[in-house]
Amino acid sequence: MSGTSRRLGARTSVALAAIGVAILVFGVSALRAEATLQISAPPPLPVAVIEAEYASDASIEEFFPGLVAARRQSSLGFERGGRIDAIGVDVGDQVRAGDVLAVLDTRAVTAQIAAADAQTAEAVAQTALAAETEARQAQLLERGHVSQQRLDEVRTSTRAARARQNAAAAAADAIRVQLDLARMTAPFDGVVTARLADEGTIAAPGQPLLELIESGSLEIRVGLPPALAASLSADRNYRFLADSGAINARFRASTGVVDQHSRTVTVLFDIDPGAVAVGQVVRLAMATPITADGFWVPTSALAEGRRGLWTVYVLNPDEGDYRLEARVVETVRIEADRVFVRGAVTDGELVLASGIQRITPGLRVTPAVLEARAQ
Repeated sequence: MSGTSRRLGARTSVALAAIGVAILVFGVSALRAEATLQISAPPPLPVAVIEAEYASDASIEEFFPGLVAARRQSSLGFERGGRIDAIGVDVGDQVRAGDVLAVLDTRAVTAQIAAADAQTAEAVAQTALAAETEARQAQLLERGHVSQQRLDEVRTSTRAARARQNAAAAAADAIRVQLDLARMTAPFDGVVTARLADEGTIAAPGQPLLELIESGSLEIRVGLPPALAASLSADRNYRFLADSGAINARFRASTGVVDQHSRTVTVLFDIDPGAVAVGQVVRLAMATPITADGFWVPTSALAEGRRGLWTVYVLNPDEGDYRLEARVVETVRIEADRVFVRGAVTDGELVLASGIQRITPGLRVTPAVLEARAQ
């Protein structure tokens, strides 16, 4: 073999060896890259989920404000004006029906009664005299000493005297009524809530001096939509929420008239005394049906989508795990911590319950906690 052939063979061997080394290096690099890729792939993210459960008979608890009031409340004053002689009660006093609360100065009225009694006595005497005169004239007529005309005139005088007597007695009774009206009495059992005058004040006729509310009977007045007001049952207890907690009240009556401004019907509930204070605002809890089919999700499961729409994230099965997929939903009813929705979600699918701020569509996840359905 010539020297040229030996040199070509040597060069070929070197080239083949270089190619082999390059292939070996490339294979090792590919294996390392694949291993690195497998090591760097993150595990599925554990998330809390809820199972979508459609309900056609769902209801929502709504609250309607009502005002606690006494069944009877009066502003008390005197029918006649005068100087207030005494006020026997103060704010917060409990009174019984018929108790004297205040009195006017009655000296002038007493004097008027004395004068009226004197006039009545005078009228009685004149009537007696007229009756005796009539009797004597009747006797004289029988004897023929007087005419029938004279007897008729005497009888007319007697009737006139008797009428004057009755008028005087009625005037005296009217003044005695004024004496009774000078005493203010409680029309019902209650508590004094305001005292607007003191002794010595000149009270005008009808001027409010005391405020009295009935303490033994309280009611709640609530404005309800007409359909809801018509659904209430007589003598049934309903739940109200007050600052002190839940209380029960019995439905008593409904006005049946829709208010022109609020478009509601006023309904009345009776409550036991002492449960709440008069003037307090309470809330009637009523379960109203939801007419649309849908399911409840916690508010933390909703994400704001485009153009004002809302979305939830559904877990789609993917090679033993799940991937998140955004689905558009419509909100039907919203409460403080839950929302009733309907949309492109199948009954029984798993929905992401919380943590939407740390996920993206397509993210691999695994259910970690199956939360209780929003009830």
